[in-house]
Amino acid sequence: MTRCPNCGSELSSSICENCGLDLADAGRAMRRRLVNRLGIFLLGAIAFLVPCFLYPPLELDSILIFFGAIFFITIVLAVWTERRSIRRQEVEVLKHIFQSLVLIPWLFAALLFVNGALDHSVPLDKETTVVGLLAIPGILPIHQIIVTSWRPGHAVERLAVSRQDFDRFHVGDRIEVRIKGGLASIPWVFGVYNE
Repeated sequence: MTRCPNCGSELSSSICENCGLDLADAGRAMRRRLVNRLGIFLLGAIAFLVPCFLYPPLELDSILIFFGAIFFITIVLAVWTERRSIRRQEVEVLKHIFQSLVLIPWLFAALLFVNGALDHSVPLDKETTVVGLLAIPGILPIHQIIVTSWRPGHAVERLAVSRQDFDRFHVGDRIEVRIKGGLASIPWVFGVYNE
């Protein structure tokens, strides 16, 4: 290993001149910092879900798939960095990539929150028909109403709704979907109503 795992400075001996730690202690300090940053990332992942329920984007499924990919890449990168550190291999580049990914859920959460909370655009009402219902149980259950799409190139729209709205509508119902444009141009579902 040519760099200190803790501070990243060049090593000329077994003890880092910059942080004063030997390789074993520097590796432990780096892994402790890695776990702390992983905790910040996981809290950000939870924070990301809050605006998804408060101001559900029209493209929620695509956003969740993209975020899921980022989530698993970050977890794999953290584990890979930790394993390489234990084997006393170079980890400096992996550390920097991991640290840059830690803030992504917080940025996504802030973007979606600002997109909905500060959106003062005029809502658009779209008439459509319910063609399906989807409920996914879990700690944070997801309820979606599947409706015919009003957008060109889309057959259906999957609308995230509250449990009360989910229980209120049935397949075949004519409904109105109120859409707002979003401050960051990410359309979101303002409400679902009986036609």
